Amino acid sequence: MTHPPKSSAAPPAHIGAPAVPAQPGPGGRPGAPAPPGPVAAPRRTAFAEGVDRVRAAATTEPGRLRIIGAVLAALVVAFGAVTAWQTSDRAAAADAVLHESQPLSSAAADIYRSLADADTAASSGFLAGGQETRASRERYEKDIRRAAEGLVEAAENSDPDSPAAATIAELNRLLPEYKGLIERARANNRLGYPLGGAYLRYANDTMQTEMLPAAEKLYVSQNQRLRDDYADATPYPWIAIGAGVLALGALGWAQHRTYLRTNRVLNHGLVAGTAATTVVLLWLVIGHSVARAGLNDSYDHGVRSLNVLNDARIASLKARGNENLTLVSRGAETVEVKPGEFQDKFDVAFRDSMKDLADGLAAAEDLADDAAGTEPVKAAGGNMREWQSRHKEARDADDAGDYQTALNRIIGTKADRPTGECFDAVDRNLDVALRHEQREFRQAAGDGRDAMTGLTIGAAVLAVLGAAGALLGIGRRLSEYR
Repeated sequence: MTHPPKSSAAPPAHIGAPAVPAQPGPGGRPGAPAPPGPVAAPRRTAFAEGVDRVRAAATTEPGRLRIIGAVLAALVVAFGAVTAWQTSDRAAAADAVLHESQPLSSAAADIYRSLADADTAASSGFLAGGQETRASRERYEKDIRRAAEGLVEAAENSDPDSPAAATIAELNRLLPEYKGLIERARANNRLGYPLGGAYLRYANDTMQTEMLPAAEKLYVSQNQRLRDDYADATPYPWIAIGAGVLALGALGWAQHRTYLRTNRVLNHGLVAGTAATTVVLLWLVIGHSVARAGLNDSYDHGVRSLNVLNDARIASLKARGNENLTLVSRGAETVEVKPGEFQDKFDVAFRDSMKDLADGLAAAEDLADDAAGTEPVKAAGGNMREWQSRHKEARDADDAGDYQTALNRIIGTKADRPTGECFDAVDRNLDVALRHEQREFRQAAGDGRDAMTGLTIGAAVLAVLGAAGALLGIGRRLSEYR
């Protein structure tokens, strides 16, 4: 029989892990709170991580090669893109010079000429009275039709809200008013009423003070548009040239670096990229230089000559109109040329216009660069001098009271040696000179525009090939590390 052991102490109610004495806190004080754990670092941006990766890659040769390849490709592609952009803009401006602004400038000058010639034809017909010739009437109607057609063409090629459009609208409003005044002048003149002369002077005043200044304003605005197109077409593409030089420099440096590390003279890929970039740069510089030379030549020997010849032609038309109106007004309107000295208003205007004609012919002769351009201008000068001589005879007869002789000297038959023959000869010779200078302009401007043909697309294609060559060349070097 077994008996439990005897003891006076009771067994413990729970047996656990030994107690851990309290640990001192900061400063050795028991029970103080524990210090906080370490703070997490802020998350870095993708850009910073990318910079670190590039920096890490740059410490190895393969990493450096990858960076070099990317930079070379970017430079060559950027060069091609900038070249395509700048040459496209210049080619478009050159095409506008040839097919838009210069033709519109000539059309504006033709509108002016048609209006001035219509006024001249109307005054010549008025002088003939009831015996107005069929040729004079047809000339007037033809000039009015040409002016109206020119206004339609100009309206089609002008911006709706531009000043040119407003000028065209003003001329379209004035043209039928002018025609109405001329018809009233004709009707009264045929009936023998003096009121016909008043209507003609009013019509001429409308033409000289409203219509012709508006037509001249249109001509000036189109000439400014032409100059703006030249300004856009002729400047050198310095941004593209600078990008090309930078790309070539980078390619040359990469090849030199490769030679120093491998002792290989040529890297085929880099050579191909350099060749393509060089071709684009040379094409850009030479092509644009040729284009610039052609456009400058078209301006110096085309546009300037055309402007001077148009001005001379306009001066001759003004002179003829004023000459006719001198006989129509017969001193009804005078101007003070010196203190206390008055002269016929239209005869004074005639002399001013003849001076402008002489100055214009002299300038046109200086600008002409070949016999085909010089000869008609010289012939027009001879016609002008004969015109002045005959005009003096007419004025002497009119001042002596012989109106019929003066009239015959102005609009008479061939036997009367009228000044109208001289005016027509001046106009014909100026027309010949204008046609010649127009051909010169088209040839030179066309050559300038053609010099840039294909450069935009060619630069883009060669730039892509050059970038591919650079990448292949760098890839060949990278393959040596695999």
